[in-house]
Amino acid sequence: MAINYDELMQATSTGNEASYGDRDTMLYALGIGFMRDPMNANELPFVYENGLKTVPTMASVIGWGGGNIMARSGINYLMVVDGERRITLHKQLPIAAKVVIDQRVLGVFDKGKDKGAVLVTESVARDKTSGEKLYTMVGSTFARGDGGFGGPKDGAPEPHVLPARAPDVVHEADTRPDQAFLYAMSGDRNPLHRDPNVAKMAGFPRPILHGLCTYGTACRSVISTVCKYDPAKITGFDVRFSAPVFPGETIVTEMWVDGNVVSYRSKSKERDIVVLNNGKCTLAS
Repeated sequence: MAINYDELMQATSTGNEASYGDRDTMLYALGIGFMRDPMNANELPFVYENGLKTVPTMASVIGWGGGNIMARSGINYLMVVDGERRITLHKQLPIAAKVVIDQRVLGVFDKGKDKGAVLVTESVARDKTSGEKLYTMVGSTFARGDGGFGGPKDGAPEPHVLPARAPDVVHEADTRPDQAFLYAMSGDRNPLHRDPNVAKMAGFPRPILHGLCTYGTACRSVISTVCKYDPAKITGFDVRFSAPVFPGETIVTEMWVDGNVVSYRSKSKERDIVVLNNGKCTLAS
């Protein structure tokens, strides 16, 4: 089924309720690699209910799949990968909450018959009890097999430009061979990340790590260095996905610090390729 541009641009999904608890908060942190060293006192608060802290990028998995307007898009999900993710935190994420999420389509862009399509959506989450806005998340989906539907080619969000100088901070984060299985427990159970046969059908030699797991790992690197383990300093976290990571690889994140903006990109150490690009982390003033 081809993308119906006019119909999709009118698509909304409002009032979707979701909830998470401290168990989910700890599981997400484990899924992006916190506490590899069980004696690391700085990381313990991210995975332990005594003084628990929430990782900002956990916003990307809250209410996963609920009210997903992409389900009516007509795209071939076997050929889908993440394009970009931009999270704005209006307040620090609580360690547990009931939320209400509203979604809408911001744009659908046709890159050409053999070049795919880009679908941009926005999700706004509010605390169900207080009504306070928690976060706004803009995400783009790159549908590799769905170009040529006749939509506009231009107008997608422009990427953040990285500084030309050498990075100020570099941090290495390992991933486990079974990382995708652990991360999937936070919501994204796409078999592309766990089933070798599905990965091959999608054109990969083996299952790839979730792009949002790589994204969360980059956030872990910023928290561990620039933020000195204080996640409350982060008010925004944006990225463009460039290439997949294979579970077991090392993610090297380069950071440039300019006032309250941390620009970043991440590479696979083993293959020396950029996997996350044009990253922008906004810190509280």
